[in-house]
Amino acid sequence: MSIVGAVMVPHPPLILPEVGRGGERQIVKTSKAYEQAMKFAAGLAPETLVISSPHSIMYRDYFHISPRSSADGNFSQFGAPQVRIHAEYDTEFVNALSEMAQNKDFPAGTDGERDPLLDHATMIPLYFYRMSAAIPKIVRIGLSGLPLKEHYKLGQMIQAVAEKLGRRVIYVASGDLSHKLLESGPYGFDPAGPEYDERIMDVMGSGEFDKLLDFNEDFCDEAAECGHRSFVMMAGALDGLNVSPSKLSHEGITGVGYGVCTYTVNGHDDSRHMLDIWEKRERDDLSMARTGEDAYIRLARASVEKFVLTGERLTESEGVKIIAEYYNNSGADQANRAVGGNDSAQDHGSAPGSQNELLHQCAGAFVSIHENGALRGCIGTIMPTRSCLMKEIIANGVAACSEDPRFNPITEPELQYLTISVDVLGKTESINSPSELDVKRYGVIVTKGGRRGLLLPNLEGVNTVERQIEIASQKAGLDAHEKGISLERFEVVRHEV
Repeated sequence: MSIVGAVMVPHPPLILPEVGRGGERQIVKTSKAYEQAMKFAAGLAPETLVISSPHSIMYRDYFHISPRSSADGNFSQFGAPQVRIHAEYDTEFVNALSEMAQNKDFPAGTDGERDPLLDHATMIPLYFYRMSAAIPKIVRIGLSGLPLKEHYKLGQMIQAVAEKLGRRVIYVASGDLSHKLLESGPYGFDPAGPEYDERIMDVMGSGEFDKLLDFNEDFCDEAAECGHRSFVMMAGALDGLNVSPSKLSHEGITGVGYGVCTYTVNGHDDSRHMLDIWEKRERDDLSMARTGEDAYIRLARASVEKFVLTGERLTESEGVKIIAEYYNNSGADQANRAVGGNDSAQDHGSAPGSQNELLHQCAGAFVSIHENGALRGCIGTIMPTRSCLMKEIIANGVAACSEDPRFNPITEPELQYLTISVDVLGKTESINSPSELDVKRYGVIVTKGGRRGLLLPNLEGVNTVERQIEIASQKAGLDAHEKGISLERFEVVRHEV
């Protein structure tokens, strides 16, 4: 056997009468749908429940699979210590999944356990399941900070292990939706909140799981969603299977979105290898977009690709050739190819977007690399450090793909999925007050003593000057509100497609 069904469920502690003490009546529609979903799951007589939980142990670059033979938990942190859950782990499944991940050099396993207790995003589905049947053995998996594709791939491995062991498995994707649906809610309101809920319920209700990978991670952060990676992992576990989705409920009355769906598996379906579908569409879109890249982006991309493929840096002659080919093919220097900040042209002594600027002018520059909408590397220089802008871009392209301490170095398979932008910085000027900033027009530099942090302008998700200064301060290792901080601003010319 293999995956015989799946459910998408939320995990609000409020939903338990012992916790809600009457407050659960606000979300009675979700409660009834939850009972229906878990009755559906129990009716398929699973031998194992695989549960992906946003509140299990989570690492930036690793998927934690809970070890041990069993685990317990209770709701004492929510004022109901009498509500206890006990679960036996399917250790054979856990070991097989960990071994498969190790053999594939995939970052998942049982290392790094910090707390053996069951978390509430695991216990609430089990609470409702045991209303219909005894809890079978479980496999509990935490999410990670890795790209969405990696969550999908782990789901595929879960399916492969289920088939290898002959298990009847129900996949339980535990996850709330947006936490920013209402101004009166506990997390406030953001327009991305209701937009996320509408989009995710359309996708999950229709079973068009390839669209899960289209969600920009910055957009997901703005919406303050909780379960997206959990849903993507479930989609991977259902890869290549014919599923019949049923959307049971969606509520957002508390300011947090709760969605419940069930999925009946009807056998294999080669038309539903959703990661393959998405990757082909993504490659086609990126290939088309690359035709619109200007000389600045082409320099940065060539620098990244050569370094990733060979470990060598783009030479000066290779850079000159790329520039010449671009401008020869485009017919002439076109000062308006860059987007935004044209006033800074006079800072460089040459029109932005010109051969002359690249080959004969000096400026600080940042190279930003994204993969599937998520930042994958960004390194730059505030002031020029090389004899021309071309060399600045080439050097920062290498640094962005290999030296950004927040990320592992970019690998060859990723190259075809990268989007790259280049920001050319104008001169910095000291300012006396945050009121002299504009997040769309100006970048900011925060300085105190030897600490310095920079944030570029016009970044998705950075909508206020306060947030801009806060992030720049964090980069400098400073508190945004501490005294003695000096501010500088600058404009950029952004080259992007």
